[in-house]
Amino acid sequence: MLTLAPSAAGQSTGPAAGGGTYAATPTVAKVSCLRRCAPRKRAKTGSTLKITGTGLQTVTQVLFQGSYGASDDAQVTVRAVSDTRIRARVPAGAVSGPLAVVTRAGVSSGPSLTVAILPPPPVSPAAVLTPVPGSGDANAPLLETGTSRTRAYVDARRAVTFSFRVSGPPPASLAVELLNAADGTVVKTWNPPLPAPGEIQSVTWSGHIGTATAPPGRYSFRLTAAAANGALARSSQTAHAGRDWFDLYDHVFPVRGRHNFGSDSARFGASRGGRIHEGQDTFAACGTRVLAARGGRVLHTGYHAAAGNYLVIDGAGTDIDYAYMHLLTPTPFAAGDRVYTAQLVGAVGQSGNARGCHLHFELWGAPGWYDGGTPFDPLPSLLLWDTWS
Repeated sequence: MLTLAPSAAGQSTGPAAGGGTYAATPTVAKVSCLRRCAPRKRAKTGSTLKITGTGLQTVTQVLFQGSYGASDDAQVTVRAVSDTRIRARVPAGAVSGPLAVVTRAGVSSGPSLTVAILPPPPVSPAAVLTPVPGSGDANAPLLETGTSRTRAYVDARRAVTFSFRVSGPPPASLAVELLNAADGTVVKTWNPPLPAPGEIQSVTWSGHIGTATAPPGRYSFRLTAAAANGALARSSQTAHAGRDWFDLYDHVFPVRGRHNFGSDSARFGASRGGRIHEGQDTFAACGTRVLAARGGRVLHTGYHAAAGNYLVIDGAGTDIDYAYMHLLTPTPFAAGDRVYTAQLVGAVGQSGNARGCHLHFELWGAPGWYDGGTPFDPLPSLLLWDTWS
């Protein structure tokens, strides 16, 4: 059982004149795992939680606040059982941390104490085509499927590919759907041409839905084949629940070797003799590979007396610039070049004004790096990216 201390209670009122409104602040007193729990009643992805407290009747959302700032938040829509009790399913992507409840009027409870959430097991590799057992109606087409990778990155050069072969009764139509594991919704659909007998077909996805970047999380491909007689076969109709699943990430941790984040002087905001430290230092052996945390267009490269060899990338699909400093040697990239997520951009060094081998890493909001933007603390993001890459 997960027992949480009550959040601070309060209230908000509308204007004193002209007819005021009152919205009670909801509070959370206790959270326990109700169904689909891990051993010892612990929560995991897909578990149903029972949340008790006060002022819950109008709660419509539960926000899982995670451990690494807003970047790992997850939320789920709920319907209150009563004013003192609601139930919420732990969505895919939720990690250990406090949770809060939010009413339809936008009034939020304070954060609870940490709720431990066991992460989902890793996806099993399935790059080789294998038959889908029990996939359809009698006289339906027979399906074989496979997915090229279990881990994909937004804007990476190598996308995720779903391959399939249909045999038996010829299909009259085919559809490949991409599903979000968080809620089971279909986020993208392909309609491949009808195959020749024995032909292997495939669809490829780069982590985008239209022009937008898909949110990180667990996804799966589902193939549906319909025969001329109306019999259907679906690749997701199998006891092998992990079939054709993969995890999508929006960033990769840039330093590809043993590393640490140093002392307080390495943190964002530390005093540096009349100026502040505008990034986070990550210490590693000189020569350790440095990858692009997020792909995009190169804005600046060069050498600076303080920064040493440096590189700045405008992150694709973001309003963030990513700066890499003290590189061992000048980067081969030039302004205007296209860089992909997880592409090699340099190596850890100590060029410029650096003490010890490390990567100085900065994140800047719009409009950009020394172009009117503002740097912000990259450590929460680095800690999060380090958990998966």
